[in-house]
Amino acid sequence: MKTARPKDWQAISKFIGTGLSKLRKEKGFDTVKDFAVKYKLPEIQYWRMEKGKANLTLKSLSKVLNIHKKSFETFFCDLDYASGRK
Repeated sequence: MKTARPKDWQAISKFIGTGLSKLRKEKGFDTVKDFAVKYKLPEIQYWRMEKGKANLTLKSLSKVLNIHKKSFETFFCDLDYASGRK
C-alpha cells in the first residue's frame, strides 16, 4: 500500500517542521526560544524551520538532527506521511 506524501516544497517544509517540533517537545522544551538558547541555534531561523518557512539546507537540518541524535534515515522513516504528524 502506498503512503501519501506531500507534493510541493512548501508542504514538505511544513511537514519536516512538524517533525522537528515534535522532537523538541519530546526533549522537554515547550518553547522554540528555550531550545534555541540551550543549543546555541539562531532562534528566528529555528522557528522558521519548525513553521516550514525556512529554505532548509542539509547542513542546518543535520545540525538539528544531531542534537536529537537522529540520522536523516531515522527522522524521515519515522515521519507519518499519511497524517502529516510524526
